[in-house]
Amino acid sequence: MRTEPTGPGVLAAEAIRLGLSAADQADAIAQCGRVLLEIGAVEEPYPATMHERERSVSTFVGEGIAIPHGTDAGRAYVRRTALAVLQFPAGVDWGGNDVRLCVAIAASGDEHVGVLAALANALLEPGVARSLREAADPEAVLAVLRVEPS
Repeated sequence: MRTEPTGPGVLAAEAIRLGLSAADQADAIAQCGRVLLEIGAVEEPYPATMHERERSVSTFVGEGIAIPHGTDAGRAYVRRTALAVLQFPAGVDWGGNDVRLCVAIAASGDEHVGVLAALANALLEPGVARSLREAADPEAVLAVLRVEPS
């Protein structure tokens, strides 16, 4: 099952990290921010805006998934639209919810809304969330989820 709302390069194997653990929600968000930095999608200030966003509104979307992303002001630190997928098999307490998968977003301008909407729609498809939570390798994630910018 693939979701292809838009263009190439938003999710690459290098941005998929499986079998991780996190001490807590803040640690999981920090790990998401680090991956976005490592792949060159954002500048150094962006991860802090991800924590700021989470303080204002939870990015938990259900099905064991959170979609951490920066604030509106944080978009100024986005170099290119990208996703990072981080899997936490043991779960992370996310304000009373159990999160097993984080899909971090870096997008600027109107792309942010388009990528978020496409991702949310993909995750609503039956079995997609479970497949991502249980993926054993990056290729399995890429086979299930292909979200591209509009």
